[in-house]
Amino acid sequence: MKITVKLFALLSPYLPAGTKGHEAAMEVAEGTTPAALIERLGLPPKMTHLVLVNGVYVPPSARASRTLAEGDVLAIWPPVAGG
Repeated sequence: MKITVKLFALLSPYLPAGTKGHEAAMEVAEGTTPAALIERLGLPPKMTHLVLVNGVYVPPSARASRTLAEGDVLAIWPPVAGG
């Protein structure tokens, strides 16, 4: 099934090769979870601070059980820092 993955700030380089910008269309297997896709992309777990599926926050405790569906948009942000 096809989903859209959006990685922001320092996470953009983890998108598949050839991706322009901060998002990519990806083929994933049925039953794929945000946690599985985070692992597949090689994202450092501590850098996946804010995870949303279709604009709805997915807490860390639900990332391994919430399955993705055809057409979903998975967006991930690293921790925000600044002063």
